Amino acid sequence: KWKSLYQIQRERKQIMRETCSKYKSNNRRIITPYHVSRIFVEDKYRVLYCEVPKAGCSNWKRVLMVLNGLASSTKDIQHNTVHYGNYLKRLDGFDHKGIYHRLNTYTKMLFIREPFEKLVSAFRDKFEHPNNYYHPVFGKAIISRYRMNATKEALRTGSGVKFKEFIQYLLDVHRPVGMDIHWDHVNRLCSPCLIDYDFVGKFESMEEDANFFLHLIGAPQNLTFPKFKDRHSNEERTTTKITQQYFAQLSPSQRQQSYDFYYMDYLMFNYSKP
Repeated sequence: KWKSLYQIQRERKQIMRETCSKYKSNNRRIITPYHVSRIFVEDKYRVLYCEVPKAGCSNWKRVLMVLNGLASSTKDIQHNTVHYGNYLKRLDGFDHKGIYHRLNTYTKMLFIREPFEKLVSAFRDKFEHPNNYYHPVFGKAIISRYRMNATKEALRTGSGVKFKEFIQYLLDVHRPVGMDIHWDHVNRLCSPCLIDYDFVGKFESMEEDANFFLHLIGAPQNLTFPKFKDRHSNEERTTTKITQQYFAQLSPSQRQQSYDFYYMDYLMFNYSKP
């Protein structure tokens, strides 16, 4: 079993490198703090984890906290503790020497997810539930720009953004509000053409990949990757089928443009075109 998992890792990294050398000319670029701002550091087991939202990141942070001795079990850690507790250090918090030392000696890993599924998962989480950041900041701007005859109430609260409107915002070169990490490209968040990741895991094979990774770093035997869904736990996870239902609301050209938007992620991580 380990043998086939090692082989999968070799193939994933090879595809990533080939895509980089074909499309990117930045292999001589300097790594700046900006490039490593999404990377979390676990010094005890020497792990660098690049956070990709909606691809198991809350549970990965829980695992890092347990590795670091900040908690005895992943079950004990609340969502807000994970995201707002500032228990984990980020790589951009170190000086130049500290950043390079860790990049050169620690095990660097990232976990990714099928881009459209990840996008729908983010949309459902941020726009279909009460949210006192995404509705006023993104929702208001999206509704006022893309909805004809929007009601005063919708413009005031920013609630009730439709998937089609969200996609219009995403594809708009003159976006009314900036990009957000929840729907940005993995390519931009983790700079895989600049940083040579040792391990590439996939959300779709999370349990197997995660426990293989924990085995590789020599984590305690009783530590396994948590299976629980972190937010809106009573709601079904975003699946391929659910994703198709959302994309069915778009025109063929919007679907194609969305694919073009995530083209590099599709290519680099070997996901087939939906």
